[in-house]
Amino acid sequence: MAELRASDEIHGVVLVDPVVHGDERGMFVETWRREWLPDVPRMVQSNRADRTAGTVVGLHYHRRQADYWYVVAGRARVVLHDLRVGSPTIGATLELDLGGDGPQRHRGVYIPPGVAHGFAAVTDLTLTYLVDGYYDPADELGVAWDDPSIGADWGVAEPVLSARDLANLACADLVDDLRPVFGER
Repeated sequence: MAELRASDEIHGVVLVDPVVHGDERGMFVETWRREWLPDVPRMVQSNRADRTAGTVVGLHYHRRQADYWYVVAGRARVVLHDLRVGSPTIGATLELDLGGDGPQRHRGVYIPPGVAHGFAAVTDLTLTYLVDGYYDPADELGVAWDDPSIGADWGVAEPVLSARDLANLACADLVDDLRPVFGER
């Protein structure tokens, strides 16, 4: 059975360390099981992102969609920031590494709606992620990756970002109707 740990920093974020089975032939790991998080909405879509070292993606957030991330190959520095009005951890930031060679090698992370999320490709990487809602452009929102109020350490010296991510506003500049509310979808 996987080891699940609720984040101490951000309410609703869950870290999952699955059991890894291996022998001289290689290894096998279950990266997601519904029974690990039975009280969250069902995941309905799986996506894959391949990024080159130095790429930063985010910070993105959704008011109605949750994500579950797993790094298949490479290493990512993940940054999460709680934007949810009324959350007991509003304004908290969590940085964690996924993939690579340490104890986080097979760790997955569940990210609830309203928690801004992004990652830096510390190495070339492949990330898979499950979502509990189909793509909705009206629910694709973002905040500035380099917002000083978030204070994230992305772990890369010269980040490469998309035009979309470079245009995201600072947290202080988000208009009220774009702010996620804790407990609402």
